[in-house]
Amino acid sequence: MIKNVIYLDNNATTRVAPEVVEAMKPFLTDYYGNPSSMHTFGGQVRKLLNQAKEQIADLIGARSIEEIIITANATESNNAAFWGTLESYPEKRHIITTKVEHPSVLNVAQFWERKGYRVSWLGVDSQGRLDIDELRAAITPHTALVSIMYANNETGVVFPIEEIGKIVKAHGVVFHVDGVQAIGKIPINLENSTIDLLSLSGHKLHAPKGVGVLYIRRGTRFQPYMIGGHQEYTRRAGTENVPGIIGLGKACELAKKSIKEETSRVKYLRDKLEQAILMKVPDSRVNGAETERLPNTSSISFEGVEGESILLMLDREGICASSGSACTTGSIEPSHVLRAMGVPYNYVHGTVRLSLSRYTTEEEIDTVIEVLPGIIERLRELSPLWKSKR
Repeated sequence: MIKNVIYLDNNATTRVAPEVVEAMKPFLTDYYGNPSSMHTFGGQVRKLLNQAKEQIADLIGARSIEEIIITANATESNNAAFWGTLESYPEKRHIITTKVEHPSVLNVAQFWERKGYRVSWLGVDSQGRLDIDELRAAITPHTALVSIMYANNETGVVFPIEEIGKIVKAHGVVFHVDGVQAIGKIPINLENSTIDLLSLSGHKLHAPKGVGVLYIRRGTRFQPYMIGGHQEYTRRAGTENVPGIIGLGKACELAKKSIKEETSRVKYLRDKLEQAILMKVPDSRVNGAETERLPNTSSISFEGVEGESILLMLDREGICASSGSACTTGSIEPSHVLRAMGVPYNYVHGTVRLSLSRYTTEEEIDTVIEVLPGIIERLRELSPLWKSKR
C-alpha cells in the first residue's frame, strides 16, 4: 500500500470514512439475511435498510424513503432517469441537456440522439455559466426531459438549478439533475425543489463504490430501467447491496454534519491553494473563478505545458490529482468542458483538477504550494512551445 499520499482527487472518488466502514461490518458478517425474506432474520435487515434510506432522504430533503431508489452507481441512475422518462412519454422526442455534462449523461443523450431523438445542447460562457435564455428558447411542446448537472465535475461551477427548474416546470417538462458532485458539499432540499429526478453516487461522499441513488419525486411518471423482482417499490429490481446501502446511509449522516466545514474550512484551503499558485506561477488561470463553484474544486490551467506531464510529476511527489473527470482521464482529446468554455488552446492541454475533502489538511496544501510551481517551471524549460513564446 502506498503511504503518505496527498489525495486531491476527491471528485473522482473519496476515501471511505472510518465510521462508514464500522457501520458496514456487521452486514458483511452477522446480518446477512435477504431483506425481502419473510422470516425475522431477513426482516431485521429490512428495518435497518429503511433506516439507512431515512439517513439518505434526510441529507437531500426528500419527503419519504419511497422517493429513494437504490442503484449501483450514478451512471445507472442517469441511464434510468433517461429511460424511465422517455419510456413514460413516448410521444415526446426532444431532450435538452448541456455541452458540459459528465460522460454518464453526455453519452446517454448521444445514444438517444442516434435513436432518432432531437437533442438541444446548451452552451456555456467563458466562466462555465449557462445561458438561461437559450434554455427558454429550446423548450418546446415536444420536450420530454431536461437534464442538467447541479455542479460541474471538472470546474466545480454550480448551476442555478432552482431558477432553471422553475422554467422547466412552467412548461410541464420532467427535470433531471445529476447531483453527484454537489451532494454533501452544498445544502440541498428536494422537498421544496423543482427537481423531479436526481442522481447521486456513494463513492463521491465517503461511502463505498457500488451504491448510488435515483431520487424520484412522488407523482413523477417513471418506467423501470431494471426489470425483475419487486425491490425498490418495483422501480429497480435486484437484491439489494445491503452493506453498501448501510454505508451510504452513514455517509449521508456524516455529510449533513460536515457541510458547514465544506463551505468554510475546505473552501479556505482551496482558496489558499489557488491564490498561492496564481501568485507563484505566471501565465496560469483558474477556470470558473468568477462564478459560484463547489468549495472543494479547483481547475487550474498552465500555459505551455501538458496536463499529463504535470500529473506524472505530481505523482512522483505522492500527490494525487487529475486532468478532469476520472471517466475521461487518459484520453488525448482536450476536456469537452474546457472546450465549451472557450479556454485558449495553449492553456486547455495544461489543466489539472485539484479536489479536496474534509480529510484534506493545511499541511498537505502547503506541500502542494511548495511543489507545484517547481514542476511547472521544469516542464516549461523542456517545452519547445514555451521556449518559442519567449
